[in-house]
Amino acid sequence: MNYTIKELSDIANITIRTLHHYDKVGLLSPKRDSSNRYRIYGEDDLLRLQQILFFRELDFSLIDIKNILSDENFDIVKSMEDHKKMILLKRKRLDKLLKTINKTINKVTKKKFMKDEELYESFTTEEMEQLAKEAKDRWGHTSAYKQSEKKMRSMTKEQMNVIKKEGDEISRKAAALMGRNVNDKDVQSVIDLHYKHLSNFYTPNLEMYKGLAEMYINDTRFTKYFEKYKKGLAQFMHDAMIWFVENNKFSN
Repeated sequence: MNYTIKELSDIANITIRTLHHYDKVGLLSPKRDSSNRYRIYGEDDLLRLQQILFFRELDFSLIDIKNILSDENFDIVKSMEDHKKMILLKRKRLDKLLKTINKTINKVTKKKFMKDEELYESFTTEEMEQLAKEAKDRWGHTSAYKQSEKKMRSMTKEQMNVIKKEGDEISRKAAALMGRNVNDKDVQSVIDLHYKHLSNFYTPNLEMYKGLAEMYINDTRFTKYFEKYKKGLAQFMHDAMIWFVENNKFSN
């Protein structure tokens, strides 16, 4: 069965804007109706979109997802098996968290005794480390993943604190400039700092940066992070980053 972009947006619970962006960056480019040029999504497109969404759940950048799906050795069945294992690991961790929540409710309401150490027993990083290992084993060949892991591993705690402090300062500067146009000189100066700050983890490029901008407004985790500085900052960062990319792409 074929779907229009509106129909696919409804059944996949993602925005039309996101589907437009996936098409624009070459991540999901459906066929076009010859009579009106409307996008038509077939079965292969639906399966590819599902893979994109699975990888997004694992925090892969759009450029790395594109590289993975474009690899001639990519096996969708093997990929689904890998996703299945990772989801089972997540479910196991969530089940433990729910168990701890129920115990804590009983403790607070004085219905049942709970040892103090039980308050934290489900916050172990063991499952998450296993999940990270699964991701590394399957997709660790991507350049950003390798670079980020190598740099993070070589950093001291003091270096990490400095980088976090720099990131925090950049976000605060951006929040203070929200009343200005995104092409304002001071705004773009902060965005330039933000772009360069990514080099602490991996070597960024404009396509990757554009994908990151989209994640700032389409991924609630990013949005929540920026909203703690000032309401609307995620959207402001997105718009300023897109302007940065569009106006620097011929000089990179």
